[in-house]
This record gives sequence, C-alpha cells and structure tokens, in this order.
Amino acid sequence: MSQFTTNFRGELIGNNLWSNLESFEYHVNTYPSDEIISVPVGFVTDFTSVPRLFWPILAPTDRYAKAAVIHDFCYCSGLYSRKRADEIFREALIVLKIKPWKIWVLYTSVRMCGWHRYNELRKKEMPV
Repeated sequence: MSQFTTNFRGELIGNNLWSNLESFEYHVNTYPSDEIISVPVGFVTDFTSVPRLFWPILAPTDRYAKAAVIHDFCYCSGLYSRKRADEIFREALIVLKIKPWKIWVLYTSVRMCGWHRYNELRKKEMPV
C-alpha cells in the first residue's frame, strides 16, 4: 500500500496559502516505492480549492490536506498528466482513510474542474 513517509509542516503565508517548511514525501502505489513524490521546502499550496460555501463539510485543511498538497505539487510540477495526478490524489485519500463519500466528491471535483488550473500551469511553463 502507498504511504506518506513524512508529515506536512507548513506556515500560513497569505489568504489560505501555506508554505511547506520541510520536505514532504509520498510513496505511490506501494511502500517502499520506486515512485516517490517529494514536495520541496517552500512549495506553496492552498490545500483544496473548495469554495468557501462548502467549507463546513469540506474544509481545505481537513484530514485530506496531505493528499491535497501532493495533488497541488503534481499539477504544479508538470511531472504527471492531469489524469495521473488526479488518480494519485484519489489513492492518497484512500491511504488517509477518508470517508468514501468525501473521496468521491473530492476526486470527481478535480476530474470535472481541475483542467482549468492544470492548463493554466502548463501555459506558464511555455517559453514566450
């Protein structure tokens, strides 16, 4: 089974923006894994981009926040396709033992709406 090998330690730096204070790792598919996602110090995340209206039931910093950091890094790094990044997010939610209905809502949301953010980040990588 996949595994987080370190805890996320972050600092609030802005309006729902957090900076990673220590390297943060996730082993994909199995542990130990040849595929390790390592989020570097200084990486900035908003955890989940859940609209404020829904925060009472899906707060950005809930137990699934570690999976959200991995997902944000996968999108920002460009190391994975959007589909693969979303699948890793779902896997990480399962590892964290998030309730199935929340996994469904979070995963379905990134599959339906994540394209905009992913494409926006890919455009930033393109030379002018």
